[in-house]
Amino acid sequence: MELASALTVILAICLVVITVKRKSSSHGRMPPGPTPLPLIGNFLQLKAAETCKSLIKLSEKYGPVFTVYFGSRPVVILCGHEAVKEALVDKAEEFSGRKTMPTLERTFHEHGVVFANGDRWKQLRRFSLTVLRNFGMGKKTIEQRIQEEAQFLLEEFRKTNAKPFDPTFFLSRAVSNVICSIVFGNRFDYQDKEFQALMEMMNNSFREMSTAWAQFYDIYANILKYFPGPHTKIYDILEDMIRFIAKRVKDNQATLDLNSPRDFIDCFLIQMEKEKNNPGSEFNIKNLELTTLNLFFAGTETVSSTLRYGFLLLMKNPQFLAKMQEEIDRVIGQNRAPNIEDRNQMPYTDAVIHEVQRVSDLIPMDVPHMVIKDTEFRGYIIPKGTEVYPVLSTVLNDPKKFKNPRQFNPENFLDANGSFKKSDAFVPFSSGKRICLGEALARMELFLFFTTILQSFRLKPLVPPEDIDTTPLESGFANIVPMYQMCMVPR
Repeated sequence: MELASALTVILAICLVVITVKRKSSSHGRMPPGPTPLPLIGNFLQLKAAETCKSLIKLSEKYGPVFTVYFGSRPVVILCGHEAVKEALVDKAEEFSGRKTMPTLERTFHEHGVVFANGDRWKQLRRFSLTVLRNFGMGKKTIEQRIQEEAQFLLEEFRKTNAKPFDPTFFLSRAVSNVICSIVFGNRFDYQDKEFQALMEMMNNSFREMSTAWAQFYDIYANILKYFPGPHTKIYDILEDMIRFIAKRVKDNQATLDLNSPRDFIDCFLIQMEKEKNNPGSEFNIKNLELTTLNLFFAGTETVSSTLRYGFLLLMKNPQFLAKMQEEIDRVIGQNRAPNIEDRNQMPYTDAVIHEVQRVSDLIPMDVPHMVIKDTEFRGYIIPKGTEVYPVLSTVLNDPKKFKNPRQFNPENFLDANGSFKKSDAFVPFSSGKRICLGEALARMELFLFFTTILQSFRLKPLVPPEDIDTTPLESGFANIVPMYQMCMVPR
């Protein structure tokens, strides 16, 4: 009893100290939020298996800008279109920092274009964008590469003979081959065992990052990092992928022609050579391997997951699928392949694809941001280095911007005349200075893959539309598409 009483007194003292420190911080006024407990922070208010839902529920009490404690870490949460835009766009520079989730910190250590900060990030992002554009991102050359890959994919679908199959790896291999042609200089045969293993690793790691355990670890890493556990699975999978990339780097080094770069790796190696005497250069093997992993991973999993979610949503809403295919038949017909210029003449199809991205809500809490200096925001002061979560899910489902946001409805992106209507709350690629650098490529892929597939095939579910469940398999860092089978029936 005496021990219990002593612990209660210590806990009470800690709570008072934390409360006083929060109110008298030299930085002043952090946004309000639930009072944290020592070490475990806001454990009582956060469900580790439902982090995003927990944060949205807290926003109902504390407003669109508030502070929670992930263990001992203060994290500022932004909810809704207005708050997220004000931070990521209106104060883009201040919120341009990046925090690495603890589950990935052991792999990246602020290296690679996605998780870098400061001058390292600026060098790597500028270089990566230039190379992607030089290899055709947003241009005719990459459009032809996507069209070619779409034809390989159609052939694989024909081999299913309209029988049930799981589309997961069909789509991931096709989408991955587009980014592979840029970063590795070649596509892979769909039957290539090493390529198949890579796709499985990528799919598994994306899911592992979103499990309840991964969310639990990301919140309480200050305690759990000292213990073994399932969080090491992600590290082990990513290390296997890095080994594959490291081997490709060595192969490129052995055959490098400084005057004729074949792919992203060659371009990076050439830049390393140019800057070998520059002590401030960020062009080194570690950044090469991890930036290549960033591009390879993001260029595969996000688009392929969106296509899978799209098929599921369209089978559940066959009335929208029928209108989409009618527009494809009317504008493109059956005698030629779709091209990106068709998009301007296909507002309904464009609206459906946007609605798929909005409803699939693939990265609901964004990749964590960080303020790079003490930042005044809505009357509060957010200290330099503070972690920030812009909850993109609350923007994509903001009722002020989308009518009945929880329902799938392409009319969210159509005006009264049936023309395509943009929305500044459409942020599946995030926004501001950290917006996805492959956005142009992803948008082109989604349009060309969707239209090419639906031009040739009818999507047939194995259960009635009303029985199709679109609930994510996991909902954490990502909303993971539920597993399902379907039939591709030639039209």
